Amino acid sequence: MSDWRLQGQESFLQNVSLKKSIYKKYRNNWEHDHCEFCGSKFSENKEDLNSGYVTLDNYHWICESCFQDFKEKFHWTVLIDKS
Repeated sequence: MSDWRLQGQESFLQNVSLKKSIYKKYRNNWEHDHCEFCGSKFSENKEDLNSGYVTLDNYHWICESCFQDFKEKFHWTVLIDKS
């Protein structure tokens, strides 16, 4: 059975390392991001998602639900922040 959320993310998210993080505006003039799978909005606003999983360059965000659904398929490694 196919999942509408899968749209070629394997090309940039297969076998990558992720970190669980609170969303912060990382790029100039960019106040939000979207889950790479379901499109849910991440921002610092209380009505949006405020945390999730992100690639180490803080570019690709994944919500908790999609992370749980696809973690085995994509073979992600979650790094622990030791700071």
